[in-house]
Amino acid sequence: MNIPFSPPDISEKEIEEVADSLKSGWITTGPKTKEFEKRIAKYCNTNKSVCLASSTSSMEMTLRVLGVGYGDEVIVPSYTYTATCSVICHVGATPVMVDIQKDNLEMDYQKLAEAITEKTKVIIPVDIAGIICDYDKIFEIVESKKNIFKAKNDIQSKFGRIIVMSDSSHGFGAIKNKKKAGEIADFTCFSFHAVKNLTTAEGGAVTWKSKDGIDNEELYKKYQILSLHGQTKDALSKTRLGSWEYDIIEPAYKCNMTDIQAAIGLAQLDRYEDMLNRRHEIIRRYNNAFKNTKIKFLNHEINNSKSSGHLYITRIDGITLEERNNIIIKMAEKGIATNVHYKPLPLLTAYKNLGFKIEDYPNSYNYYVNAITLPLYSKLTNEEVDYIIKNFLEIVGE
Repeated sequence: MNIPFSPPDISEKEIEEVADSLKSGWITTGPKTKEFEKRIAKYCNTNKSVCLASSTSSMEMTLRVLGVGYGDEVIVPSYTYTATCSVICHVGATPVMVDIQKDNLEMDYQKLAEAITEKTKVIIPVDIAGIICDYDKIFEIVESKKNIFKAKNDIQSKFGRIIVMSDSSHGFGAIKNKKKAGEIADFTCFSFHAVKNLTTAEGGAVTWKSKDGIDNEELYKKYQILSLHGQTKDALSKTRLGSWEYDIIEPAYKCNMTDIQAAIGLAQLDRYEDMLNRRHEIIRRYNNAFKNTKIKFLNHEINNSKSSGHLYITRIDGITLEERNNIIIKMAEKGIATNVHYKPLPLLTAYKNLGFKIEDYPNSYNYYVNAITLPLYSKLTNEEVDYIIKNFLEIVGE
């Protein structure tokens, strides 16, 4: 067999929607993008959403909307993909990394509390694998530190505390305590990259909870302006008769979503619940095979929570980095692509150059050493899943 790691699940429905966009003559940001935004907001039980070029741009634009910049600190876990942290550097703020818990991919909440200073403006928890973090605990910590929070602008003053911006790139569709990812954190950023559960090829979105004193429509307009060069009108608005006039109110950025991308997303949304259900069927199949073995796995359904089933991350107790890498090679020789999520940020040159040392993040390093991610996507057949299980058990057993 030849089993890729995470190909997109594209049906005729997506192809038809894209063809419809191409035939319409409207291929950049337009009616389908606006419809996609409305449907995302409805799906996530929020009033508004904004679709952008990626989860990365969604996070960066959110930091800019919040006025985060030089002299500010933003807290991130050390165990995540670079995008969570790079956006902090993009806006000129200082990243503050917190180690994860022992044998758990969530931040060590004691260390999180200790890392907060009067310069802290935002915390970015990460819903790795589509498993929603303990936001109750995070907000408890944020509330306990309100007395040292110093707002720099009007929107920060409206919150009166550190703002929680979730990197839920993996989490679209996840649920915790009857609330969906997108309605739990103050702001939530999603990815629709090609390997994600719901894809628009490239793309992302941000949702937010309504806040007293903050106008949702004004917030939406701020995102639009930031993502389109600081221009006061988007292309759709300028098509109205005699409505060419515009202004540039700040030298901003270019990270809008196109209607071609949104067309894919609309079709994916129509199929999404079935795709999620299939992912969880595969997770249960893996879990049943690996229980009572030395292969450990994440809990995707626990305590009134159900993940989006984005990644099936395993750990093999007691193996070395070299042994882990050999398992990955042997799986590849059997035609099975696997991956590692993630290399901790302090292991990467970019963050070493900023002064971060992996020795300060032992839990992240120990988790990374024996982590292997198996294929998990809605197009996987039971035959393929059984083939993965059989070979993984044999190779780990060796």
